[in-house]
Amino acid sequence: MNQERDSGYRKNFSLIVTFIVVISGLFILSLFLAYNFSKKFIENEFVSEKVKVLEESIKPYNEFFQNKVPEISYYNGYLDSATTAKFVDTILNVYPFVSKVVFYDSEIANIPVRDGLNTGHFSFGPKSIYQFGDLVPADSVKLFSRDDAKKFSRGDDFNALGIKLISYVENLDTTKVPSQEDLFTNFSIIRSNKITYLNIPRLEDLKVYKKMLRQKLSPSPVYQQDMLSFHLDPYKIRILNTRPLLYQNIRIEPLTYDPLSTSTDYVSTEITLPGPFSDYKLYFISAKSFVDKEILSYFLPIAMVMLLFYGILVLVTVLIYRNLNINHKMFKLQYDFVNNLTHEFKTPVSVIKIAGNNIKSASALTERELKLYGKILDEEADKLNGLMNKLLAFTQIENRAIQLNQDELNIIDFIESTIESHKLKHPDFVVTYEVTGFTTFITDPVLLGSLFDNLAENAYKYSPPERKQLHIVARMIKGKVVFRFVDQGIGIPTPEINNIFKKFYRIQNQYNQNGSVGLGLAFCKELVNFMKGEITVKSKVNRGTEFKIVLPYNN
Repeated sequence: MNQERDSGYRKNFSLIVTFIVVISGLFILSLFLAYNFSKKFIENEFVSEKVKVLEESIKPYNEFFQNKVPEISYYNGYLDSATTAKFVDTILNVYPFVSKVVFYDSEIANIPVRDGLNTGHFSFGPKSIYQFGDLVPADSVKLFSRDDAKKFSRGDDFNALGIKLISYVENLDTTKVPSQEDLFTNFSIIRSNKITYLNIPRLEDLKVYKKMLRQKLSPSPVYQQDMLSFHLDPYKIRILNTRPLLYQNIRIEPLTYDPLSTSTDYVSTEITLPGPFSDYKLYFISAKSFVDKEILSYFLPIAMVMLLFYGILVLVTVLIYRNLNINHKMFKLQYDFVNNLTHEFKTPVSVIKIAGNNIKSASALTERELKLYGKILDEEADKLNGLMNKLLAFTQIENRAIQLNQDELNIIDFIESTIESHKLKHPDFVVTYEVTGFTTFITDPVLLGSLFDNLAENAYKYSPPERKQLHIVARMIKGKVVFRFVDQGIGIPTPEINNIFKKFYRIQNQYNQNGSVGLGLAFCKELVNFMKGEITVKSKVNRGTEFKIVLPYNN
C-alpha cells in the first residue's frame, strides 16, 4: 500500500514537472514568435507610416491650394497692386513654402492688344506685371507696364494659361453650368515648383467671351482678368514627424537623390511629394539600433502579458500540485488514522474476547478469577468508552455543537485532583505544581479537565523511564490565566512543531511505534480555541517540552 501511494505521488510529481517543462517551452517559443512578429510589424510600419508623415506635412499646402488660391476669383478681375500686396503678404506669412508671387493685371478685349494673345476678335494681354516676395514681401516690384516702351516677353505660364482659356471658351457649352472642378482645372496650371491661377469668370462673362471669339461686338467690351503665379520652395515645407520613435531623420531631397552610403547599419524609405513638388521626395532614414528600440518597446508589453499568463499557469500548476500533495498527505493521515484506530479498538476487543472465552469455557471460576476477569472487562470497556468519547467530543468541539459551561473552579483543588488520578494510573509519574496570583476562576471544568488529561498523558508517554516528570505552573499575568506544562521528555524536532496540532498527525519515534489516533494535541488545540484561548509550544530534542496555554480570566 505504501509503495502504491509513493508511486502515485511520484507520478503526480512527474506529471506536474512535465507540464511545467512543456508550458515553459511554449512560453519561450511564444516569446520568440512575438519578437519576430514585433520586428516584422515595426518594419512594415517603417514603410507604411511615411504616408501619415506626408499627409501631415503637406496639410498647409493642401489648405493653400484648395482654399487660399481660389480666393482670387472673389475679386472678379479687379485686383490692383495694393490689394494684391495685402493678399500676398498674408500668404507669405502663413505659408513659408511660397517664395514669391507674380501678379499679371490682365484684360480681355474684343480688339487686338499690344503684347497679348490675339485670336480673331479675342485678345488676352497684360496691362502690368508685379512681383511680390523674396526680399521685401510687403512691397512690389513692377516688371512690366503697357505704357512703357519696353516690350513684354510672354512667358510659358502666361502663354499656356492663355491658350488654355481660349480653348476652353471655344469648346464651352453655354447651355450647361460648368462644374467647379472643371473650371478650376481649366483656369490653373500646376508645374514644377509653381502654380499659376487665372481668376474664374462668371458664366455670363464666359458667354460673352464665346461671342467675342466669333465676332466683333459693338461697343467693344473689355474685361479685367487677373492671373497670379505662385513660386514654391519645397525645402521650406515644415516636416511633421508623426513617429519620432520610428523615424530618426526625415528630409526633403530631389527625386533623383541616391545616398552614396549603403551601410547595413541604417534603414531607409522614401515617398514622392504631390503636385508642384513632384520632383522631390521625403527621405526617411534611421539607424537600425534606433528602430530596434521601437521594436523592443512594442514587444515588451506583449512579453509582459505573456509572462503574466505564464505566471498564472505556473501558479495554477503549483496550486494543483499543492492540492494533490495535501490530498496525498490527508489520505496518508486518514489511512494511518484508520490503522491506528483499528489497533486501538482491536486491543481491548481482543482482551474482552479472550476473557469472555475463558469465562465461557471454564466449568467453574474461583472468586479470585471472577474478580480478575471482571476487572479486565471493566478496564477494557473503559478504554473503548474513553476512545469513543474522545472522538465524539472532538467532533462536537470542532463543529461547536456543545455550549461552554461557566462554573467557578478552585484551581488548586482541580490540579491536585488531576495529579491524583494520574498517579493512580502511573505510580512512577512525578507531577508537581505551583499556583501564583489567583485561586479561583470561572471556566468549563470538563473541558479544562480534558485539556489537563491530554497534556499529562502526553508528558508521561513521551518521556524516558528515568525522567517521567511534569511540572504544572498556573499564574495570573496581565489579567489572563496562564498554564505551563513543562516535562523532561524526548522533545519535538523543530520541523515538526508546526504539524503537531494537525488532525491525525503523528511524529514517528520509538515511543510511538504502536501508534495513536493522532487526535490528542489537535483535540487540545480545538479545546483551547473553543475556550477563547491560545496554545503554544517550545521544545528541545532530548531536553523536554513546554506547552503554554493562555485563557481569559473570568471571576
